[in-house]
Amino acid sequence: MTGAVEVMLVDYQCIMPAVTETAKCFHTKVISTFDKAKFPGAEHISFDPSHGMEIGKQIVRTAVENYTNRVKERVNIPVESVPVMAGFSVEAILGALGGTPQPLIDAIVKGDIRGAVGIVGCNNPKIKQDLGHTELTKRLIENDILVVVTGCAAVADGKAGLMTPEAADLAGPGLGGICKALGIPPVLHMGSCVDNIRILVLAAALANTLGVDISALPLAGAAPEWYSEKAVSIGTYVVASGIYTVLGIAPPIFGSPNIVKLLTEGLESVLGATFAVEPDPERAAVLIRRHIEKKRAGLKLPALDPDKIAMPEAELALA
Repeated sequence: MTGAVEVMLVDYQCIMPAVTETAKCFHTKVISTFDKAKFPGAEHISFDPSHGMEIGKQIVRTAVENYTNRVKERVNIPVESVPVMAGFSVEAILGALGGTPQPLIDAIVKGDIRGAVGIVGCNNPKIKQDLGHTELTKRLIENDILVVVTGCAAVADGKAGLMTPEAADLAGPGLGGICKALGIPPVLHMGSCVDNIRILVLAAALANTLGVDISALPLAGAAPEWYSEKAVSIGTYVVASGIYTVLGIAPPIFGSPNIVKLLTEGLESVLGATFAVEPDPERAAVLIRRHIEKKRAGLKLPALDPDKIAMPEAELALA
């Protein structure tokens, strides 16, 4: 929509079919690369990893050549910008901790970090854009819960200024103090929407160091604004890995009480985790905090100190 995009490169993730029609209103070329996901109106360049560099150069060359077709009168690039600190892969996080998850474990044991939550997923037109992501994130970090994000959730938190070292001022005293000491934000960007597996790799590193199952850790997942089929499979494997996951949008399962009971209760005895559905980010934060405190108690870690931690009105409503 800025009029300043020469090429939009797509594969098969979250691509709306109307994008090629929209691109016709501009000079932008749409190029698809995945053979099983071609789009009418898009130029297709099949990607072969063995010729990745050559194909990449071809696509970049196409974009460079298309630059001359810009309509200067239609170029409108917003002047507002927000700084973001990104790039926290599992390796980068462990590197910042000295190559081992032990410092993170020590902070969790001490209670400076109560637990960690992965917030992922898309934007959904049923919710005011970004509201589910940003409000849930704020409620968690102010209660000393570390947040890791990917994909659209990361974009939302980035725009809200939550992914800079200065955002440590919005965190609780424990998490905020650690972030300030390390010069990192309380919300760590771990990649694109298809990098959610990195969150599980980090969870596995913590579990292996402690010698427990992932389901025993004070962790949770959340998808406040999910909408795509892909999110169903992602949420399922996160729960299957033992991580309690809160959805902000109800999945289309309410025609079967048995399925609802299985996903929200029955999986606990099998996988050590379940789904929950809560569209209100304030109340979702309370559900997650209660879950984390339950897991901390199971590991015999110090409980929540209500005098030092923010207590939202939603907590009282659920009490």
